[in-house]
Amino acid sequence: MFFMSQPLQFLLRADEMPAQWYNLNADFPEPLPPPLHPGTRQPVTPDLMTALFPESLVEQEMTPERHVEIPREVRDVYALYRPTPLLRAARLERALQTPAHIYYKYEGVSPGGSHKPNTAVPQAYYNKIAGTKRLATETGAGQWGASLAFACSVFGLECNIYMVKVSFNQKPYRKLLMQTYGATVHASPSQETEFGRKALAADPNCNGSLGMAISEAIEDTVKHPGTKYALGSVLNHVCLHQSIIGEEAIRQMELAGEEPDVIFGCAGGGSNFAGLAFPFVRRKIKEGKKTRIVAVEPASCPTLTEGELRYDFGDTAETTPLMMMYTLGHAFMPPSIHAGGLRYHGMAPMVSHCLKLGLIEAMAYPQLKVFKSAVLFARSEGIVPAPESSHAIAAAVDEAVRCREENRKRVIVIGLSGNGLLDLAAYDSYLSGHMHDTGNDNGD
Repeated sequence: MFFMSQPLQFLLRADEMPAQWYNLNADFPEPLPPPLHPGTRQPVTPDLMTALFPESLVEQEMTPERHVEIPREVRDVYALYRPTPLLRAARLERALQTPAHIYYKYEGVSPGGSHKPNTAVPQAYYNKIAGTKRLATETGAGQWGASLAFACSVFGLECNIYMVKVSFNQKPYRKLLMQTYGATVHASPSQETEFGRKALAADPNCNGSLGMAISEAIEDTVKHPGTKYALGSVLNHVCLHQSIIGEEAIRQMELAGEEPDVIFGCAGGGSNFAGLAFPFVRRKIKEGKKTRIVAVEPASCPTLTEGELRYDFGDTAETTPLMMMYTLGHAFMPPSIHAGGLRYHGMAPMVSHCLKLGLIEAMAYPQLKVFKSAVLFARSEGIVPAPESSHAIAAAVDEAVRCREENRKRVIVIGLSGNGLLDLAAYDSYLSGHMHDTGNDNGD
């Protein structure tokens, strides 16, 4: 009943890769509130940001331009894995016995296995041409750390990474991947920084958080000459770089001859979600499209669904600018769930602004339901999805079931932001029955 005659893959040629990134800031119907200096509470000026970032990235962070050209050197590296495929999940449709058409935009084909190289590569490139010798960063589940380590290896930069301790212990192969690319990796909180030593003195068994790891990476940056800071999510220029996902997806849906009714993307700091969603949000603003766009987050770290929209720090040590975002508070310590990339207290200001303006929706899922859907997807489509991406899959499965119950066709698009081949310990926890929804000290 649900077999298809058309091809399951919708691919773009290499020469059809978008040549520009898209900046949603140019099309917001209401201006995005500016970041504030942590001391003066006045809007941050570009000169205050160049201590951490090269001027070119600061310009992108603040640009009002709708499109930014992708440098040839960046496109050359993108060509290792881009354009990424859009696939029709026909086997999942049959498993669910749904009239819905389900598509997924798959970023797991990249070096590192996720969407993160989309911004790691340009960040390393712009730092290289600015004369930077070394980059410091944080990482949660390790997707970002692995991607930046790869990008630094391409452009000849040193890479120093603070990995949230619970993920450092849960995901040793992500650490090894970073080291294979030449990076130095520390479990955060660490003994490498003053902030880390204080955190460990207060709690020797501290599992860490992204906010703490950011604090360590920033301290590392300001104390080491020739070092700049790189961030894998949240900031405007990161969302800008990730927009290539949605720009490709729009063209691929045209090849499929369908228009999305609903789009699901996982949301932690916001980079993957923004990358897929923002080009479609543009069409809602400019063309009046009615597409539902839904950010899906973990129930144990419900930033968009239960957080407050207010100015807050991006890190625990209160060293970053204050950003207007949905937040659970910068001191929030999330449970040790296996979706380490979604364990962040705040949400990208641009994603937060979209929710405030009603351009997107948000929902939260517990990890048992997430992994149930992830296993169904793996057994249907053959791809083991990352725990983070599986939140979007869980929401899409529920939507497809509603379509079956209502006997109504909808076109569903999933942002499959990464593969889970280095997350098999999480699957072991689920399949062995040791995983719980509330989370505890060992993440199970």
